[in-house]
Amino acid sequence: MSLDKTILVIFAVTYAGIAVGHIPGLKLNRVGIALLGAIALMIFGGITTENAISYVNGPTISLLFGFFVISAQLRLSGFYDKVAAALADQLGHPARFLLILMLVTGGLSAFLNHDIVCYAFAPITAIALLRKQLNPVPFLIALTISSNIGAGATLIGNPQNMMIGQVAALDFGKYMLWSLVPVTFAMLAAYGIIWQLSKNKLQLSGSVQSGPVQPSYPFDRLHTIKGMAILLAVIALFFTSIPKEVIALAAAGIHLASTKFRTEDLLGLVEWPILVLFMGLFVVAGAFQSTGYGEQAIHWLAQGGFNLDAPVNLALTTAGLSNLVGNSAAVMLLLKVTKLSLPAVPYILALANSFGGSLIIIGSVSNIIVVQQAREMGIKISFWDFARLGIPVTLAALAGLLAWVKLMG
Repeated sequence: MSLDKTILVIFAVTYAGIAVGHIPGLKLNRVGIALLGAIALMIFGGITTENAISYVNGPTISLLFGFFVISAQLRLSGFYDKVAAALADQLGHPARFLLILMLVTGGLSAFLNHDIVCYAFAPITAIALLRKQLNPVPFLIALTISSNIGAGATLIGNPQNMMIGQVAALDFGKYMLWSLVPVTFAMLAAYGIIWQLSKNKLQLSGSVQSGPVQPSYPFDRLHTIKGMAILLAVIALFFTSIPKEVIALAAAGIHLASTKFRTEDLLGLVEWPILVLFMGLFVVAGAFQSTGYGEQAIHWLAQGGFNLDAPVNLALTTAGLSNLVGNSAAVMLLLKVTKLSLPAVPYILALANSFGGSLIIIGSVSNIIVVQQAREMGIKISFWDFARLGIPVTLAALAGLLAWVKLMG
């Protein structure tokens, strides 16, 4: 078997494993599968160490790491818990609470790690709702859906968008301005759909016992102000010509030189598995691209009348693959086979993968985080519970995105 065919087989097996989420008989998750795929390519696919390193996009990994540290500092300072507790004060008006919850979650997710936002908000929100004898399920689903939508508003909202922004060399300000309309439409549509489908199911059926609300981290005003000031400075500098990864790493360096938080505490909140996943996928996707099979597949699809770069096809493919193999793996593959030189392509990739994460539970990591946290509290969010709200919201969001692309030409 030629090396190109060996690479193709390893690529196919790796992505199949990522789609399933595990390999029978082994305790691997998607991160381990991606890493094993990269290792297999180096052993059997003729990929040298130099090749593997060249495939990894260093600026993307650096940018991710920097923002993980920025988010970790805010979490340790009690910022997330403070905001979540303040939101709970609005529970006297469920419709207003839902709107504020979604807007705050979406807004924070646009500039911070949206997985951490969900991780911090979910338990406090759930306990507050249970105390009010309100059904927490639709609110928790709304929490993660708004997080997915809000993350699409900027090139730093989620790891996939960071990667797209770096690989496609997108302008931070131009992307944020362009995405404002489809993200706003998606958020308002999500609010309307979730409220209409849930307003008659707000009363809690049965009893769910839960402990008192205890912030994970005590609120520290001084270090919260410091964290927010540095975050605002980072965002402002993103509008300059300074490389984004340098800005993010500089901010991380300032936080690491802390008088309050230990280095191991900050680094302990960094999502190392995500960084490993991205590096493994970079190697797997880079090796696959080197074979030319990706371009051949796109050419074959085009001959059959399916143009992947067409907005509708690209949006639906991105959303579908994001739920099949995960956002990161889907984006990594599509970046290798789409024409990023076409103005709308990277924008659609960024927004469609973010919106598509709300389709079903496995659509994004934040969904899984919220569902697992709810289960630990005795709250069951079933596949249907999520899909009943997630599917119409995702379809509406993608429709708004495609309408905006058409309108903008």
